[in-house]
Amino acid sequence: MRNRSGFTLVEILIVVVILGILAAIVVPQFTEATGEAKEARLLQDLQSVRSQIELYKLQHAGELPGQGSGAAPASVVLCLTGMTDVEGQALAAGTAPGVGVYGPYLQKVPANPFVAAAVDGRSIEEGLTDAAAGGNNGWFINTVSGAFFADDDDHNTL
Repeated sequence: MRNRSGFTLVEILIVVVILGILAAIVVPQFTEATGEAKEARLLQDLQSVRSQIELYKLQHAGELPGQGSGAAPASVVLCLTGMTDVEGQALAAGTAPGVGVYGPYLQKVPANPFVAAAVDGRSIEEGLTDAAAGGNNGWFINTVSGAFFADDDDHNTL
């Protein structure tokens, strides 16, 4: 009788079945962890933007980004990512920091990780009431109360 080295088909099938069972147990845990990480990122981004909105209000006599006196104020995004004067007017790029020059408050608006790929997750919709999330933008700001939240159906109450 000859000694054969190697594995039989049955042994290989048993190993494949065991690996399949392990994969079925482990993969859902990674999927759940990914969702939790996205939600943690969303909460961190909300906290960051909300704190910068409060700083903006403090430096602009209680006015919210996108509001102000004088000519038409700059958009919320421009107010948060650019430099403004005390009245909320956007200043030219490259304006030297100094007295009466505020911002930028954010380098860029963070992307909402839960909106559809076709939606610009960095855009901010402005409204007078806390409207139901439509998912058409990354974020929503109530220009009366200053409430800032995610513009997607599952996370607009955070």
